[in-house]
Amino acid sequence: MYMEKLYDEMEQSNVRFVGFTTKEGRYDFGIIYTSQFFGKPLIVCMQTGQSALFDSADVKDLDFLQKKFRLPNQGVAIDLADFLDEVVPPAELMEASYE
Repeated sequence: MYMEKLYDEMEQSNVRFVGFTTKEGRYDFGIIYTSQFFGKPLIVCMQTGQSALFDSADVKDLDFLQKKFRLPNQGVAIDLADFLDEVVPPAELMEASYE
């Protein structure tokens, strides 16, 4: 088997676990803050196992949020977007860390 390793990095990361409820149900997320992936945090839905890297622009894409995390409707996507807007760093901070 041929394999070319592209990267193999280890780092200490900050991880935050957050659970919240809406009128629609309960949601549990893990947020992994890392210097990898251009500083985008990895958001993991603990119920579905779905995960994605997010920047502040991604948070505003309600259709993407609804599909990615298997949310029942746009109302829940709005609630999640409001939450993620608080935990995902602004794009300017991510860009500054790579200059």
